[in-house]
Amino acid sequence: MKEILIGNAAVARGLFEAGCGVVSSYPGTPSTEITEFAAKYDEIYCEWAPNEKVAMEVAFGASLGGKRSCCTMKHVGLNVAADPLYTMSYTGVNAGMVICVADDPGMHSSQNEQDSRHHAIASKVPMLEPADSAEGLLFAKKAFEISEEYDTPVILRMCTRIAHSQSIVETGERVEPQQKPYEKNPGKNIMMPGNAKKRHPFVEERMKKLASLGENCVFNRVEGEGEELGIITSGTSYQYVKEVFGDSVKVLKLGLVNPLPVELIKNFAKSVKRVVVIEELDGIIETHCRNIGVEVEGKELFSCIGEFSQKIVAKAFGIDDKEFVAADSEIPVRPPVLCAGCPHRGMFYTLAKNKVTVHGDIGCYTLGAQAPLGAMDSTLCMGASVSGIHGFNKALGEKSESKTVAVIGDSTFIHSGVTGLINIAYNATNSTVIILDNSITGMTGHQQNPTTGYNLKGDPAAKIDLESLCRSVGINRVTVVDPYDLKACDEVLKRELEAKEPSVIISRRPCVLLKYVKAKAPLKVNKEKCKKCKKCMKLGCPAIRIRDGKADIDTTLCVGCDVCKQLCAFDAIESGE
Repeated sequence: MKEILIGNAAVARGLFEAGCGVVSSYPGTPSTEITEFAAKYDEIYCEWAPNEKVAMEVAFGASLGGKRSCCTMKHVGLNVAADPLYTMSYTGVNAGMVICVADDPGMHSSQNEQDSRHHAIASKVPMLEPADSAEGLLFAKKAFEISEEYDTPVILRMCTRIAHSQSIVETGERVEPQQKPYEKNPGKNIMMPGNAKKRHPFVEERMKKLASLGENCVFNRVEGEGEELGIITSGTSYQYVKEVFGDSVKVLKLGLVNPLPVELIKNFAKSVKRVVVIEELDGIIETHCRNIGVEVEGKELFSCIGEFSQKIVAKAFGIDDKEFVAADSEIPVRPPVLCAGCPHRGMFYTLAKNKVTVHGDIGCYTLGAQAPLGAMDSTLCMGASVSGIHGFNKALGEKSESKTVAVIGDSTFIHSGVTGLINIAYNATNSTVIILDNSITGMTGHQQNPTTGYNLKGDPAAKIDLESLCRSVGINRVTVVDPYDLKACDEVLKRELEAKEPSVIISRRPCVLLKYVKAKAPLKVNKEKCKKCKKCMKLGCPAIRIRDGKADIDTTLCVGCDVCKQLCAFDAIESGE
């Protein structure tokens, strides 16, 4: 049956059809929907893990136990999971194991433009890169076959455009292989030095065999015709090339991007006068071509920064770009902001008002760095705020402890903030950590996590008590505050900053976008009372605006949180009821 599916749904369908039995993941845009779609198939056990390292280790355990397995993550999540990845390259697998990683060129929702092909090369693990939804489904299925035939985990590399764009796929039936028996094999599965030394030659030989596979396989193909120009490309760049040139030039489309073929590229280069490599982010294919003696053009024509487009490809070849107009060329820029009624806003306003140094973290609350709040000084990676404040305070001593905090979301705290808090308690700094508990994993689209009391399917699950957890690791001062109560936020913040021991403030209120959170009647501005002081504008709430010089509230956005009402010294903001 033919269907139109986004790339992530197609990959999930491929996992299903391949007989995958276990999927463990941590949500991360643009990879999240793979697991969410996979969870719709009752034949696949799916879960949200606390972080990507755990997810990969769960998938490895399932593979070892004889079930085909998968874990999914975004590119920076692969950094977190790199520890097991590099060693799994040595152990290999039992049943097939696929690692779906989604890169984010252009940084639509990421803190860097990492090229995950580097991880595949360094870990010596094969990587497939689909160029549309149909290949997403096909490559997911083929990845399991490669995994089992070559005794290796296989990385399936998606990117934002392929993950979220739609194309036609032809779906098939699920073929579930017989579960492979587990057999104890210490030499293969226990990676102590003596065993690992024996496995390394296996890895090198495997890469040679995989390179031979790339010379003539379904993943790599030559298209088009002509002797003047040949283009080597992969993934989403392939789509831009085809839209600009069609079949008018020769194209070597690579789907197995690690290891890259040698003879296929050499023969392709011999068939044309000029070879250009078009690849987003780093010049990995380009470097490989030069290493094997093939002269190509690449990054001198195309940047290693950001996404490409039809227009960019056309311009590089001197083609009239008027017919290639980017879809967003006429769209005004709208900077991201915290939602109207966001529970984080009250705490960030309090931090900004008190001129506190704030070590931030990864989540929708990172938007607290945006004007007019500007309530953040650093953001590095998941969990870094908690570890970072400890180092910051160790460097600056008492003069920073009384005016510095770390902020971290509930899901991110479980992901990798707990260990930083243990370090604070164990190595003793008077650091104040604020856990912004909005009762969900907000930034990636409302996924459950171990603090919510529900699993991926929405069924009741064990719920971590954040207060008890913090106390159990050695934090004696733990306070819960409602971020909608500005006075309470101010009092608690000042008290904990003055304390001479580590402390945790839990700023707790559910995300305003959760279905069970009912909005109150929108507020309104009494124009006669408004003195044009614009203090309410300091909140950065998208529901508040200036009309005719005075404050005005957009009733289609306002959820009646009352935070702005608490700020108005003239009682100009009134209840809408």
